[in-house]
Amino acid sequence: MESPDLSYNRLVGEIPDSLGRLGSLTNLFLDFNSFSGSIPSSIGNLSSLQVFFLLENKMNGTIPESLGQLSKLVSLQLDMNSWEGVITEAHLMNLTRLEGFAVTTYKNQSLIFNVTYDWVPPFKLKYLELESCLIGSKFPIWLQVQTELTEVILRNVGISGAIPEDWFSKISSQLTLLDLSNNQISGKFPQHLVFPNVTSFDLGNNRFKGPIPFCFKNVVLLRLGSNLFSSPIPSNIGDLMPKLQVLDHSKNHLFGTIPLSIPKKEMLVILSLGKNQLSGELPHHWNDSQFLKVVDIAYNNLSGKIPNSVGFLNSLGVLVLSNNNLYGEIPSSLRNCSLRSIDLGGNYLSGNLPSWIGPHVLMLRLRSNLFSGIIPRQWCNLPSLHILDLAQNNLYGGIPDCLDNLTALIYGDNNSYFRENPYQEETTLVAKGQELLYGRILEFVSSIDLSGNHLTGEIPNELSRLIELGTVNLSINHLTGNIPQNIGNLRWLETLDLSKNSLSGPIPQSLSSLTFLAHLNLSFNNLVGKIPSGNQLQTLNDASIYKGNPSLCGSPLPTKCPGDETFDGPTITSSSVDDKQDGDDYERLWFYVSIGLGFVVGFWSVCCTLVVKKSWRHWYFQFCDDIKDRISLIVALKVVHLKRKFG
Repeated sequence: MESPDLSYNRLVGEIPDSLGRLGSLTNLFLDFNSFSGSIPSSIGNLSSLQVFFLLENKMNGTIPESLGQLSKLVSLQLDMNSWEGVITEAHLMNLTRLEGFAVTTYKNQSLIFNVTYDWVPPFKLKYLELESCLIGSKFPIWLQVQTELTEVILRNVGISGAIPEDWFSKISSQLTLLDLSNNQISGKFPQHLVFPNVTSFDLGNNRFKGPIPFCFKNVVLLRLGSNLFSSPIPSNIGDLMPKLQVLDHSKNHLFGTIPLSIPKKEMLVILSLGKNQLSGELPHHWNDSQFLKVVDIAYNNLSGKIPNSVGFLNSLGVLVLSNNNLYGEIPSSLRNCSLRSIDLGGNYLSGNLPSWIGPHVLMLRLRSNLFSGIIPRQWCNLPSLHILDLAQNNLYGGIPDCLDNLTALIYGDNNSYFRENPYQEETTLVAKGQELLYGRILEFVSSIDLSGNHLTGEIPNELSRLIELGTVNLSINHLTGNIPQNIGNLRWLETLDLSKNSLSGPIPQSLSSLTFLAHLNLSFNNLVGKIPSGNQLQTLNDASIYKGNPSLCGSPLPTKCPGDETFDGPTITSSSVDDKQDGDDYERLWFYVSIGLGFVVGFWSVCCTLVVKKSWRHWYFQFCDDIKDRISLIVALKVVHLKRKFG
């Protein structure tokens, strides 16, 4: 057997040590299985092995030094596992023919390359992929001497400082892929170099500064996001990179306007320019970008209206223009798009809320604008919607009573759009009393925020059916009526804010059954009665939660309810309560016994004395007769006096 291929199966367990007996193996494919543990040390006996694929398994052990004995090895693919331990020079020193080397681990930097800084390896690599390993803060010599590389991935490997410019110059002509993302690499990227064959270029999440590089004629993917680049975007960027499909310059310090050539690129799929200092208006001609799926230009200084031509982007699924200075109405032409996520918050947009929102929308965020009118009932027919944020607008009218048609908030939604989308969307939502940034877990967030409007009427009971909700914020409105009795059905609810309304009636006891509730605010309403207790409410003992409800009583408010004990001492355990009650019953018994004994003793002491001593008995009865005569005389005189007075 020379070339067994066991890839793409369901093989489990550890790789047997007996593997080392197959000395004739030249190719070994064990990729895409569920092997675990370490590579057996007997791997070093496979002296003829040239190709070894073990990628995409569940390996969670170490890589043996005996691997370094495979002098004929050309391609070693160990990526997408959970490796740990140390890689030394002994692992690599005899791999003289090695051309392809891939080691990535899911355990962040649990695999360490412990080789001396100036070590020179015996191989010349063409393909190198290292991810989440730790190769040292300085760019090591063993990488600097790899001048025949065509594909380089050094993602999250702990590199800091600058990379020597001569290394870039040595590989620039043949390089097709470069990924140095998620490190701390600093310095300026060489502007004079040309990378004629590069199709994928990723410097994201580093500390590069200076002008953005644009010397990639054939580039398809260009990610420079989350750096310190500072310059305008070249006006002819569309001509410089005609094959560009993914452009990510977000989270830098770019300024100037958005080049008109960008929306004219026919192949563009993702455009991400958010969190820069771009100004001016959005380009007005988007007719040509028929493959464009993502437009994210949030957190800039853009002004003007949203162009009607954006509606020609039939494939557009994510539109993020939040936190700019845009004004006017949302163009109705957007109904032609395939929108799944709409984030236009933090602008000056006005007019009525659009009733034409498509049925596949997952997130609709329009907070902090100037929208007026009512919430359209048509929005109840959005079965995939799980984030609705309309806070801080001028909306009026009631909350629609058809919310129970939002089936994603009732049964959950297995839609993996956010996860499968190649663009990692981020958004800010108010939850647990603060603004939180959501990214990777956005698909699991379920929220309704209608706060800061002029909504009236009652909270519809249908809200209680949306059992997948994690956040409900209806604060700062003019809502009346009672809190729905079945509010406790929202089993996953973490945030409930109904403050600053005109709600009345008691707080439902079902509220105490919300075991995930972390933030509660019912302040400044007209709620009455006793505050429910038990379960999760016992931990929410801040009196400000119920402030501004003068008719509420009970803990944690200082106002006691009728029938409550006045004792304000420390809380005692149930066993202590039982002991105290037993003690109280014992003391009460002796109290009544003492009263009875006192009465008996006092009564018979007097009676016995009168029976035994005759003189005292005569004096006592004489005294009683005198008192009786005096009272009779006083009454008779009063009667005579009154008769004379009234004639």
